[in-house]
Amino acid sequence: MNLSVPRRAGAVAAFTALAVTALAGTTASAAPPAAPAAPSAALAAPDIPLANVKQHLADLQSIATANGGNRAHGRTGYKASIDFVKAKLDAAGYTTTVQQFTYNGTTGYNLIADWPGGDPNQVLMAGAHLDSVSSGAGINDNGSGSAGILETALAVARANLQPSKHLRFGWWGAEELGLVGSKYYVNNLPSSERSKISGYLNFDMIGSPNPGYFVYDDDPAIEQTFKGYFAGLGVPTEIETEGDGRSDHASFKNVGIPVGGLFTGASRVKTSAQVQKWGGTTTAFDRCYHSSCDTTSNINDTALDRNSDAIAHAIWTLGTATTPPPGPVFENTADVAIPDNGAAVTSTVNVTGVTGNAPSTLKVGVDIIHTWRGDLVVDLVAPDGTVYNLKPFSSSDSADNVQTTYTVNASSELANGAWKLRVQDKAAQDTGYINGFKLTF
Repeated sequence: MNLSVPRRAGAVAAFTALAVTALAGTTASAAPPAAPAAPSAALAAPDIPLANVKQHLADLQSIATANGGNRAHGRTGYKASIDFVKAKLDAAGYTTTVQQFTYNGTTGYNLIADWPGGDPNQVLMAGAHLDSVSSGAGINDNGSGSAGILETALAVARANLQPSKHLRFGWWGAEELGLVGSKYYVNNLPSSERSKISGYLNFDMIGSPNPGYFVYDDDPAIEQTFKGYFAGLGVPTEIETEGDGRSDHASFKNVGIPVGGLFTGASRVKTSAQVQKWGGTTTAFDRCYHSSCDTTSNINDTALDRNSDAIAHAIWTLGTATTPPPGPVFENTADVAIPDNGAAVTSTVNVTGVTGNAPSTLKVGVDIIHTWRGDLVVDLVAPDGTVYNLKPFSSSDSADNVQTTYTVNASSELANGAWKLRVQDKAAQDTGYINGFKLTF
């Protein structure tokens, strides 16, 4: 996990071209697969063998030991880690892609693994960063998350799972240097492919030796999936706040993809109330965070086991449940000019004929043409004036355009009325316009 302040985009060296232009399972078909005759419940997930997850960690430790003691970006230990995970997935029947990028003058790697089948227009993705810091092997940070999703992916293969959604797993490079690998992946996905990702689940440090049980509070459906699982175990959870937005889920969240995830704590000290709740001591959740002692002895087996099972539960629950058909769509395609460093402007969609409140998964389709999208603050304004921020200002986001679909929990709002997309340019020198705005209920 990276808890440092993110660097400006100008400090990042030029990325190399994508290793491939299309990833398996993302090509749009002429027509979507036929829907099941009737909705079906999600299948129950298998138990993830703790011994298997720990063996992956032992293997990552061996890789670090043989390569100068770490698995950091640009070091031989990181590439060996990528090769190790890829070999496991290839043997299990996944279609794998190694994606290269350049950072600080050295080559980095992401690994993407697609399980065959499932609706290519509904992609459920789980990811973890595979790199360590240069000072240690990074077994909790983040061998634990990497091993947890690896064993879940292998469990999918063992079960020959036939999910309703297309399943994709990702292992990210250079997270410790500012989420570099996951940003590269997301920024190089065409907007049409981003819109197919129905959810991204992030797992960064899930075996801390003095653990807490933290759940990301981003997408409501994903959050409740994890909370429900731990409630079934009788394990209380808290909302993750330490370093929120400093792991790879932020790369997805920033472009409107629904995200969620799990975390067991890093350098923050566990409070006495948390000790009463979870046991342990009033010391750091992980005393070896970003240190040379982050080895295989720096893992709490109970936390690792519970969180690995929770990953599988989420993949099976969210990946195999039948997705209800989308509701009515309301759209405004009239262009609205956005003044450079000026006042906010709005595009309005009038919703009529929808009974009751808006859904907890209201889809907000945004099509903004702009030469520096980081200048923009984008909000959805409900008919009663409630504001839902879709995109914050970011001085480091120099890419063009905002063309994505956001998911908003608008269940407290009446559906009918005038909904507005409000856009303001907060910095000088770049211009653009709202090209379109739609709501899918």
